[in-house]
Amino acid sequence: MATAAPFPAGRPRRLRTTPALRALVAQTRPAAADLVLPLFVREGLAEPAPIASMPGVVQHSRDSLRKAAVEAVQAGVGGLMLFGVPSTRDATGTGGTDDDGILNVAIRDVVAEVGDATVVMSDLCLDEFTDHGHCGVLDADGRVDNDATLVRYAEMGLAQAAAGAHVLGLSGMMDGQVGVVRAALDADRLTDTAILAYTAKYASAFFGPFREAVESTLQGDRRTYQQDPANADEALRELALDLAEGADIVMVKPALPYLDVLRRVADEAARHGVPVAAYQVSGEYSMAEAAFERGWLDRERTIVETLTSVRRAGAGVVLTYWAVEAARLLEHGTRA
Repeated sequence: MATAAPFPAGRPRRLRTTPALRALVAQTRPAAADLVLPLFVREGLAEPAPIASMPGVVQHSRDSLRKAAVEAVQAGVGGLMLFGVPSTRDATGTGGTDDDGILNVAIRDVVAEVGDATVVMSDLCLDEFTDHGHCGVLDADGRVDNDATLVRYAEMGLAQAAAGAHVLGLSGMMDGQVGVVRAALDADRLTDTAILAYTAKYASAFFGPFREAVESTLQGDRRTYQQDPANADEALRELALDLAEGADIVMVKPALPYLDVLRRVADEAARHGVPVAAYQVSGEYSMAEAAFERGWLDRERTIVETLTSVRRAGAGVVLTYWAVEAARLLEHGTRA
């Protein structure tokens, strides 16, 4: 007499026996179109300049930026996020609103090069343009003045939209930033320009290499306006505000250390039909690159696995410095 099957519903591991079976039943499928490549462009460069703490990532010249944009489009990457590194800075970050400032020039360059073949995003924040390195205007006591900063953000948003950016990435974590920029865009009949709100941006240790990339002049920290890593519920309060103010996409940053927050934000955003992004930040990239260099981790499997985890937690869009490499891996079916 045959022995009764101990697992009437079937053995889950049967569906893991071959690569084809695993691919057939995979629940989460990262794709090139989900990925956004962050790119740095530095004023005055003739050739790309390597960033020591981010192996494989460079500060681009205007020419190399255009080439990198084309390469990303050819790889099928869904978007580009542009950051500018100016040669001079001042207290109010006027380089960010100057039509001839490096970021606005770079936006025009990339849009002229690739048009609508990918989504051109721009970082809307003052930290790269201020001589004190904070994300906003300072008051007489050296504190970030939220409302004065909003005026600058509105001006910056108009400049970036006029330059041709499809999506503005509001990363400064000022209260009311989405509403103010949305109102400014709409008043100037730039109603098609979308807003990506950095809804939950934490005061994270994982931003360190990025600060080298943009040559940050920050003294002190940003804990008075970025979120405390200890707090998760606060992210949902920020989400409610961003949604009420008209955010088109919301984002959690960093990604891997905050997958629990990402899941909660994604669940709530889904109720409103709003897409969710996550940023796999410089520290996440650099620590993995260091492990790759030492042979401690398998490069291809680690890249795909980390991206899969972020997608599984609820992000439909992932900003990652591996975007082009990952797009090629995913195209050829490499899976963790």
